[in-house]
Amino acid sequence: MPRERVLITVKTYPSLSSKYDEVVCTAGLREDGSWVRIYPIPFRKLEDIEQYAKFDVIEADITRNTSDSRPESYRLRSDIQIIKKIGVNNNWAERRRLILERSQVYKDFNQLLADNKSDSNTSLATFKPTTILGMEIEEDSREWDDKKLETIRLRAQQNQLFEDNDKVFSVVPKLPYKFKYIFTDINGIERKLTITDWEIGALFAKEKKRFSGDESRALESVKNKYLSELVQNRDIHFFLGTTLSWDNMNAPNPFMIIGVFSPPHDFQQSLF
Repeated sequence: MPRERVLITVKTYPSLSSKYDEVVCTAGLREDGSWVRIYPIPFRKLEDIEQYAKFDVIEADITRNTSDSRPESYRLRSDIQIIKKIGVNNNWAERRRLILERSQVYKDFNQLLADNKSDSNTSLATFKPTTILGMEIEEDSREWDDKKLETIRLRAQQNQLFEDNDKVFSVVPKLPYKFKYIFTDINGIERKLTITDWEIGALFAKEKKRFSGDESRALESVKNKYLSELVQNRDIHFFLGTTLSWDNMNAPNPFMIIGVFSPPHDFQQSLF
C-alpha cells in the first residue's frame, strides 16, 4: 500500500501496556480531511528523527488495526518520516484551513453521539464548544499498575541481556490528577469531559517543578492556563475521541478530550 500523509493533531499522555510498554494514542487528519488513529506507538522509544510533534505532517505506511472495531483505527507498519511542520503564520491560517475547513466541526454534542452509535461509528471528531464554564480537577491514583510495571521491567532486563543497547528506558511518571473541562454545546446542554492530552500532563509537571513540588500551586497554574488564558484569548476547539472499551460497551458518552486546538480569534474573518 502507498504511504499516507497525516497531519498530527493529537498526542495523548502516555499510558502503560503489558504488551507494548509505554504507548501514546496518536490521531490526525489525512490530506482528504478524514480522521485516522494510529495506535499503539511507543513514542519515546522512537528514533529522534521520528519523534513528531503536534501539527507535524508525517508520512508512514499504516494499515487497519483489525483488533480495534473503530473505523479510524490503524497501526504502523513502517518507519515515520516527518515531512513538514504547519506553523502559526498569519494567525494560524494554515492550521485553521487544514483542520477547520477540510473536516467536519461538530457543535451539537447529541449529533456526535448519534453518529457514534450509527453505522458510521464516528470515534474521532473536532468539536466547537459554545461556552466553557470551568475546569474540574480530581485526584487520581499516583502509581502505575504494579503488574504492568513488573512486566515492563522484566522485558527491559531481557533486552539489555540480548541486545547491544546501553539506553535505559524508564516509564513516564503517572499523572496523579484528572482534568475535566465543563462546557455547553450549541443547544445549551452542559457536558463534562476528561482531558487526556499530553500537553496538560507536561504542563502540570513543568509547573510542579517551577513551584518546587507544590502541587496546589501547580494545579492553580494549569487551571489558569486552560481557563483564563486559553478561553479568554483563544478560539477553543476540542479534538474528541473514544476509548475502545467504552465504545465496545456502547457507553452513553464514550468521548474524551484528547486534544485542545487553540488558535487566536480570527476577528478579521468574523467581519465578513
